[in-house]
Amino acid sequence: MKIEEPDFTDPRELRKQAEKKLQQRKEKALQDEADKGDAQKLLHELQVHQIELEMQNEELLKAYETAEAALKKFTMVFDQAPLGFVTLESDGTIAEMNFAASDMLGYRRSSLLGSNFRLYVSDESLTTFADFFLKTYTTQQKEACKIMLGNDSGSMRQVYIEGIVIENDNNCMLSLVDVTSFDA
Repeated sequence: MKIEEPDFTDPRELRKQAEKKLQQRKEKALQDEADKGDAQKLLHELQVHQIELEMQNEELLKAYETAEAALKKFTMVFDQAPLGFVTLESDGTIAEMNFAASDMLGYRRSSLLGSNFRLYVSDESLTTFADFFLKTYTTQQKEACKIMLGNDSGSMRQVYIEGIVIENDNNCMLSLVDVTSFDA
């Protein structure tokens, strides 16, 4: 099969081929512009998204700093409070406590965590504490009692306790107030 070559000596054929070539160049230029425009749009979208992510990151950092400050403040208030605070699991195991509570029990906090709170309740007060603890879980409301707490060295303290079960949890939060000096 023979491919026919255009006759460039014929002015009409030459013009027709030139217009065809010009049209092809225009189409290619338009396509290049469209591709360039799409790339520009894509670049713009990526830049906007990057700025959005940077702004979100700044907000997250602010929220993190706020949460850290609140945690620091809470920890300081919890640990340094003049009242004793204790969180007990449903079996009476000490999950958390502050320094005032550990002072009332007469031991370092680290040695008390994980032990059973009942071990530090005087024999005379065990029944009162058991009734209080059971009632706190049964009623799911704030309950109170007065018991004697102490350690093996014999330093006993009379303590007023209020307790409440934490919602959606099996833990009981106790506040302890040493009332030994008030009853004297």
